[in-house]
Amino acid sequence: MAIPLVVVVGAGAAGLTASLRAAEAGAHVTLLNAHPRIGLKILMSGGTRCNITHAEVTERDFNGGSRPFVRRVLAEFDVAQTLAWFEQLGVALKLEPTGKYFPESDDAQTVLDALLDAVTRAGVHVEPGARVVRIARDGDRYRLGIQTVRESAAFGAAVARVRETHWPLPAGEPDRSLDADRVILATGGLSFPRTGSDGTGYALATSLGHTLEAPTPALTPLAADDRWCRELQGLTVDAELRLFGGRERVASTRGSLLLAHFGYSGPCALDLSRHWYEVEDGAERRVAASFLPGETEETLTASLVRAASAEPRASVRALLARRIPERLAGALCAEAGIAESTPIAQLPRDARARLVARTLSRPMPVTGTLGYEKAEVTAGGVRLSEVDPRTLESRMAPGVHLCGEILDVEGRLGGFNFQWSWSSGTVAGRSVGST
Repeated sequence: MAIPLVVVVGAGAAGLTASLRAAEAGAHVTLLNAHPRIGLKILMSGGTRCNITHAEVTERDFNGGSRPFVRRVLAEFDVAQTLAWFEQLGVALKLEPTGKYFPESDDAQTVLDALLDAVTRAGVHVEPGARVVRIARDGDRYRLGIQTVRESAAFGAAVARVRETHWPLPAGEPDRSLDADRVILATGGLSFPRTGSDGTGYALATSLGHTLEAPTPALTPLAADDRWCRELQGLTVDAELRLFGGRERVASTRGSLLLAHFGYSGPCALDLSRHWYEVEDGAERRVAASFLPGETEETLTASLVRAASAEPRASVRALLARRIPERLAGALCAEAGIAESTPIAQLPRDARARLVARTLSRPMPVTGTLGYEKAEVTAGGVRLSEVDPRTLESRMAPGVHLCGEILDVEGRLGGFNFQWSWSSGTVAGRSVGST
């Protein structure tokens, strides 16, 4: 049996994993990366620390297409196998209280170096600055047209090419071509396009007959016109955000919320961002925040009534500040029209009701998101119904496999998207190497 010639397009987390697995399975592998530098998104991730996975990962941590599809792929290479793999690669890991795993070095470069070293030792031929701009069937093989990229600035205006339903391939003719028995598309989506994920992978997939679930930014900060962003800039609080489209609740998220000069960030806001685009055109989008997640109007009101009896002289602000940041407590009092020094026993019923409502359902004037330029991942992508979950082989173009962010799968913040990269890259790589 002839040794298959495999070309992996994209050297991010999924592409590096897929190329290594294919080489381990006996294939001759060439790994092409559009950007002249490899692994930029790995180096940027987790605040440059690289949150490689989470202590518990299930299909419920992901949005997008079929959850049974996601569950099957995750089961092929789960968290326990991921941890063992990185140990074999020489990357010592630590588990933080949040459930996130990071390298003990707190340096994403440790992860990238280990992956690149493993790929090199496996005999993978790596070509940075090789951008695939054409792919076509040529008999029983595929021919890829490649442009050489020497300047990272080539990706600066990448998103300007994006259209809602049309994904244009880069202009100009390829500099050279490369033939392959099998191809793995691991090009990523559109997040941080200056790193090389500029939508070309979508163009390649659609040129092969695939259709896309409309890509949108995900895990990106929310822009807001909120005076709190000036007055309380830098404040972090545990919160629940609820998004409404008209009268319907679209989504809710919970976690750390950061008030920044431009709007809202932190896991709570980032996790909500992908749902912003789910609201139907024409429907009014509204976001409300609870700064005491888990509390209801009834329970919080009862708590304040008890406090009025037990500590009648305690100020309203002091009582709130036991559970939320003091600056936030003062701001909530001000918005409810209450002097923050008011003793709790002297708080009128209507004022108490305003304070409760403001604390549990404060309107957050979101105007949009910061888009792909700040998005950690892309929602949407190649429809899962067009891909075999056992092998991640295209049903539209046999011999082409897809993994990572190019597929209609994206996880919440916390290492879940990296786990999808390790798992899907493993499935795709092993499949091409064993054929």
